[in-house]
Amino acid sequence: MSDLAIAAEKLDAVDELAGKRAAFVLDTASDRAADAAGVYLDGNSLGALPAVVPGRVEDVVRRQWGELRIRSWEESGWWTAPERIGDRIAPLVGAAPGQIVVGDSTSVNVFKALVGAVRMAGEGRDELLVDATTFPTDGYIAESAARMTGRTLRPVAPADVPGALGERTAAVLLNHVDYRTGRLHDLPGLTAAVHEAGAVAVWDLCHSAGALPVGLDEHGVDLAVGCTYKYLNGGPGSPAYLYVRRELQDRFDSPLPGWNSHAEPFGMRTGYEPAAGAPRGRVGTPDILSMLALEAALEVWDGVSVEAVRAKSLALTDFFLECVAAYVPEGRVTCVTPVAHAERGSQIALRCDDAGDVMKRLIEQGVVGDFRAPDVLRFGFTPLYVGFADVERAARVLAQTLA
Repeated sequence: MSDLAIAAEKLDAVDELAGKRAAFVLDTASDRAADAAGVYLDGNSLGALPAVVPGRVEDVVRRQWGELRIRSWEESGWWTAPERIGDRIAPLVGAAPGQIVVGDSTSVNVFKALVGAVRMAGEGRDELLVDATTFPTDGYIAESAARMTGRTLRPVAPADVPGALGERTAAVLLNHVDYRTGRLHDLPGLTAAVHEAGAVAVWDLCHSAGALPVGLDEHGVDLAVGCTYKYLNGGPGSPAYLYVRRELQDRFDSPLPGWNSHAEPFGMRTGYEPAAGAPRGRVGTPDILSMLALEAALEVWDGVSVEAVRAKSLALTDFFLECVAAYVPEGRVTCVTPVAHAERGSQIALRCDDAGDVMKRLIEQGVVGDFRAPDVLRFGFTPLYVGFADVERAARVLAQTLA
């Protein structure tokens, strides 16, 4: 056994989150070759299945839907699920209750947030800034929102945002963690800069929520959106969420008013009057099956602090980089993720000339990450179920594959 493998065993032995691994459905040694069993490093794209979810979904389908039927909107709490689950997510992103509503996709919530932000900013501001390195869909939505509101869209690298802000800026859409490189952007500093310019700050938390502290309330973020199928393990296509800071809720004018966000949803009035608080971020009938699967999945966070998750995340990614440096032939890969902890999310991105083929071969050997064109291997580290032995094994198999 190598020194690094021994070190991994010692680190796993003192890991305070190690017990959470049993709460997930993961590969075992009998499922894969023993040397690469259960190394799932793609939780930054789709989190592993929490073991409690299948039974809960069966109850929702068989009893709540199958037996109670329409009564479940009240008796099973279906109607209040968007806000209830929003309050369950709130502490994971540093928000007090009553500010998050769950529902719709990330893209739809980005649209709501951006148009709502422009409307808050007022008519005198005619420019919308968007993270130039953003996940493409955010850019598409921002471009459409700009056209629909008569604003000019300007892509700007996050580091250049302070210098690009001005009296014309209405709103700024930024990613907390870059989806490709894993770079962590300065949410407190950039939010403060946006506010100093009199603009509205909108943050995409898809690659940070559930992996590191966000501090929405602490740092005065205006609006934020995020998905729930990555580090929150809600399942494929699980509903996203929208955060509207409490002080701004009465000014939030959603571009997608629906009967679910009406002050009297069953009044069936022809005129629209928005509900108070977080519910005004709702639109139509909630997607109950996936929403309640998400609610069950969030139970894995019971007794877990985000700070402990962050500490382990940094330790895992540090150890992975150490193992890669020790095992992988020199010059074969280049790390594009910042080394500094203050600039790193919970993934490591390695540039490799034949990355697509390398990732296919890694997956065949049981080490699951993903590939981003043209040349990036992405490895996501979900502290609730990834251990240090997984990390050492993944780096060793990567070295063997590259050799």
